[in-house]
Amino acid sequence: MSPQENKAHALRMVDAWNRGDPDAVIAYWAPDAVHYDEDGSRMPADRIADIMRGTLDSFPDLRLEARSVVAEGDRVMLRITATATHRGDFMGVPATHAPVTWHYLEELLFDEQGRVTAHWDVMNFAPLYRVLGQIPDGL
Repeated sequence: MSPQENKAHALRMVDAWNRGDPDAVIAYWAPDAVHYDEDGSRMPADRIADIMRGTLDSFPDLRLEARSVVAEGDRVMLRITATATHRGDFMGVPATHAPVTWHYLEELLFDEQGRVTAHWDVMNFAPLYRVLGQIPDGL
């Protein structure tokens, strides 16, 4: 697949998130795809789908905005702003019904068929945790 085709796939995954359809996101992932967490630990794609569902349970109106997308070779990088309303338990914090925002970067590695084989992300949850009362203002 070309870099532009991979970029289009990445943006379709963002659209699927915005429809609240994690299965449509994972449909772009190879069966043996691996997610690498911030600490470098590996997680299989089916576990990622479970995390996506849990995120949507906590933030059912989640909207992602791809602020920038760069495609080069078999990789796509996205800078995303997420906005939502906290309507369910998230990491032990009961629903506050507060509007929240967080930001993240992700890198997707695609195979020749346009499927994601590896995924990395770095989340900046500080704005979210601040609204949820988990980080003091000004920190």
